[in-house]
Amino acid sequence: METKTKRRLYRLWARLRGIKPWYFLILALISGIICVVALRANNLKMVELRTALYQADEQNGDVEGALRELRKQVYGHMNTGLSSGPQAVHPPIQLKSTYERLLAAKQAGAQSTASNSEDLYNQAQKYCEQAIPSGFSGSYRLSCIQSFVKQRTSGQSPAEDTSVPKALYQFDFLSPRWSPDLAGWSLVVSVLSLFGFVASLIFRRIMRRLVL
Repeated sequence: METKTKRRLYRLWARLRGIKPWYFLILALISGIICVVALRANNLKMVELRTALYQADEQNGDVEGALRELRKQVYGHMNTGLSSGPQAVHPPIQLKSTYERLLAAKQAGAQSTASNSEDLYNQAQKYCEQAIPSGFSGSYRLSCIQSFVKQRTSGQSPAEDTSVPKALYQFDFLSPRWSPDLAGWSLVVSVLSLFGFVASLIFRRIMRRLVL
């Protein structure tokens, strides 16, 4: 029984001893190099898309399209994080020109509202001068003006908010720890090859003790 088991182990050893541990090590090194190169390419692509976004922001171009491409790159690939360290600005994407355009539009709207309010007051004054002759007490005319303005501004906000929501010009995208791209799969092959290298060394040592 012991001899039969030993023969089986010897046959198994004869089949597998041709697979050298160095094969796994070489495969791990090659796939590791590919992984490093692919990770660098991912980061360079992110930098390129981020630069394109800043250019679109400055030139009032297709900011939405540039944001979409950058978000797709960061969400879909490793090593594309936008932050550059603990001292970096957060959130990392802050579109200065977009903020200034949004703020200018808000302020223009507020000025327009103020101008409309002044026109409404002038209309109320003219109306009440005709409705209440000058011989009557001024308090009646004042009450008329207030009533006129109140009727035409009911349901409107008393003041225009000129603040700009941060979500319109500040962005932060997080890259995954692993992604199913060239960098991700070459990392998997490299790790598995290292395990194969260690396992084959252990296997060869055990088989030599059992067979020889």
